[in-house]
Amino acid sequence: MSRCRLFLIDGHALCYRSFYAIRDLTNSAGQQTNAIYGFVNAVRKIMRDYKPEYMAVCFDSRGKTLREQKFAQYKIQRPSMPEGLISQIPLIKDVMKAFRINLFESEGYEADDIIATLAKWASQSDMDAVIVSDDKDMFQLVNKNISMLSFRDGEMRGVEQLKKKLGYEPHRIVDFIGLAGDKADNIPGVMGIGEVTARKLINEFGDLEKILKNVKKIKPEKLQMKLEENKKEALLSKELAILDLEVPLEKDLELMKVQEPDNNRLFELFKNFEFRRLAEEFSVEEKTQESEITVEALKTKADREKFAAKARKNGRFAFLLEKEDDVVKNIALSVGDAKVYILAFEAAGELKTLWEDKDVVKVTHDFKQALKDLAECCVITREKSFDVLLGNYLVNSKQASSTPSDMAWEYFRRSVSQENRLAQETDVVYESYDVILRELKKNQMLDLFENMEMPLTFVLYQMQAHGVKIDVPFLKKMSVECAAKIDKLTTQLYEQAGEEFNVNSPKQLARILFEKLKLPVIKKTKTGFSTDEGVLSRLALEHDFPSVILEYRQLAKLKSTYIDALPKLIDPKTKKIHAEFNQIGAETGRLSSRNPNLQNIPIRTELGRQIRKAIITSEKDLIMISADYSQIELRVLAHLSGDKTLMKAFETDQDVHSYTASLIFDEDEKNIDYAMRDAAKRVNFGIVYGMSAFGLSKDLKVSQPEAQGFIDRYFARYPDVKKFMDECIKSCEKQGYVKTLLNRRRYIPEINSRNNGVKQFAQRQAINTPVQGSAADLIKLAMIDVQKELARKKMASKMLMTVHDELVFEGPVSEKQQLVTLIHACMENPIKLSVPIKISVKTGKNWLEMKEI
Repeated sequence: MSRCRLFLIDGHALCYRSFYAIRDLTNSAGQQTNAIYGFVNAVRKIMRDYKPEYMAVCFDSRGKTLREQKFAQYKIQRPSMPEGLISQIPLIKDVMKAFRINLFESEGYEADDIIATLAKWASQSDMDAVIVSDDKDMFQLVNKNISMLSFRDGEMRGVEQLKKKLGYEPHRIVDFIGLAGDKADNIPGVMGIGEVTARKLINEFGDLEKILKNVKKIKPEKLQMKLEENKKEALLSKELAILDLEVPLEKDLELMKVQEPDNNRLFELFKNFEFRRLAEEFSVEEKTQESEITVEALKTKADREKFAAKARKNGRFAFLLEKEDDVVKNIALSVGDAKVYILAFEAAGELKTLWEDKDVVKVTHDFKQALKDLAECCVITREKSFDVLLGNYLVNSKQASSTPSDMAWEYFRRSVSQENRLAQETDVVYESYDVILRELKKNQMLDLFENMEMPLTFVLYQMQAHGVKIDVPFLKKMSVECAAKIDKLTTQLYEQAGEEFNVNSPKQLARILFEKLKLPVIKKTKTGFSTDEGVLSRLALEHDFPSVILEYRQLAKLKSTYIDALPKLIDPKTKKIHAEFNQIGAETGRLSSRNPNLQNIPIRTELGRQIRKAIITSEKDLIMISADYSQIELRVLAHLSGDKTLMKAFETDQDVHSYTASLIFDEDEKNIDYAMRDAAKRVNFGIVYGMSAFGLSKDLKVSQPEAQGFIDRYFARYPDVKKFMDECIKSCEKQGYVKTLLNRRRYIPEINSRNNGVKQFAQRQAINTPVQGSAADLIKLAMIDVQKELARKKMASKMLMTVHDELVFEGPVSEKQQLVTLIHACMENPIKLSVPIKISVKTGKNWLEMKEI
């Protein structure tokens, strides 16, 4: 009969390991949860892989340990526990208690000593013990009944395996530490004796005492002298390494027995930590509603009319589209009567009057996609349309994912199973309407949702549907030229390196940079020496090779990301690209785009600008018009801060960057040169983004004191900007969120974090969001107004795309002046600011070659 096993987990070590192994995990309340998550997964893996009969987790005590009393320098060099970990340890203990795993800690003792005491007791109680740790101090405990399981590699090791690893018997680790010391614990050992010598002495003489007794036999004499001079330190070091086997503990094997966990408590804990998968797993509630939802097909015309009548009487219905290989097959519908109705897609047009009914609320998830999918058979009215995806984003912009299944969990704490998934999710979409509507009202964001985000969905859909024409022959020519430049740069790099190598391999590049060219190592990573852009930019100041690598990378990226990729995105039917514009991509409210990402087309390099030349009008007799906001974020900052000096710059139509330069350099504006203006521009925008002196010094390539001087002089000239920024931070610390001009909220609970780095980043977000978010809301309103006017005046001109603060249009030459006038009226007056809003308008045949009008 096999002996039962007691698994003893080094809780203190596992806390640290989990904390550093997993980064950036925080719940919406701002509580860091990375260590909790890692700890739980590690413990569950042990339970899953080894199915232990008995288990205990051991922690260090908070007070001064007995070793510290013996040796004041013990572990003194170790940094104090990070604030982010301190707050998680009580929560980790709560989780372990909910798993009904016995915890041990004892005043004055370390986890190692507790584990040693329990391991000895288990071994004497006819049990085997498994110590879960990577601490080499524990090796002294290993015998035929006690083994070690490594966190690091998952290997189980007994006496023979450890003997092979160490080169001596595991219990001799205390003698080894007596000789070689332990840097991790600041145990001195014998000065000048390293691992190799310590191992040799142990194998020759045995324990430390025998080594010291036979010191006269040890050669060379220099080593003999070291041992004699440091005899006291050696013996103390061994004493510190010896684990206490007699820690006073209450040992009850029944309490250490692995039991069924407290699922209710684990569910609550994991729900609060926002570990959704874990919470679902331990939920004791009914997880799905498939048994409560019946599915009914709307097969006949009478069935469909009956459903339409129900929807009208109810005042709303929800729908989701079922796709197969990106083709819509069915539409699932719900009116909240515990049924989900399935309508074949080809019959969707028969509910045309319902889709267009201005008195019935039409609820779905991702309305913009639904508009595209339903375009062939029916038109959904803007009135009474409700997108739970958008609504959920407004009330919970921090939520990483927001599928109907996520909402089922977030709002109703229930799971959606694979079986009958479409019906369950449709029911969730219907029910989410009430929850989200209530939250929008409570947070005073219903107006933002109804009068901006929902109307904008229809505008973006029209933009996406219209698409943009690409000059394919021009891009092909660019591709050939770019390939030739890349080949030339590759040859140049081979010549400078004195050999051929894989330019795209960071490992091979690092070898050339740091081993062959002997350039200084700037930054190390887990896999070796970093060759990222920041490193190469610094090295480029010393050598030409890194600057050629940077040029190579830039060309290769532009070629693969845009020059070669854009033609592949052309729709074969429309002969255009149809970029997707995303309303929920950023917590500030800014729009993003993908397929392609128009926001990232570079304009600072000549090649990047040339890509814009490939975006042309869809017809030869049309013109392209671009309207770009002038320094809109700084104008918003002037309005929000009410700073008189900054407002004056805009009211008198001055170049705000030159104006700022004249103030911070204390020079007449006519004496401001390009470098001074550029520095002021970077300060202006850096302030908006909450940039520190450190960040500004890197951006301007000046010293931190010089950068701080710029910031100090800026605030001296614009004192109300500083006051506004301080108030943003203070308000966010109190409320947990900041708001834009139109009441968009961004929750930033991290602003009250005890982790200084996390807190500072949150402060920058608190400053930036009201400015950038308000600017984003402003351009969204302008887009809605422009589209409304284009439709009202029945103009042929179309809005093509939006990129940051710019709107791009195309239209017939005959509408040019009318369109320009319309754009000015809509873009310069979406909301009233205390300073003028200005745009610059350009026109041409492509997006690059444009002249200002």
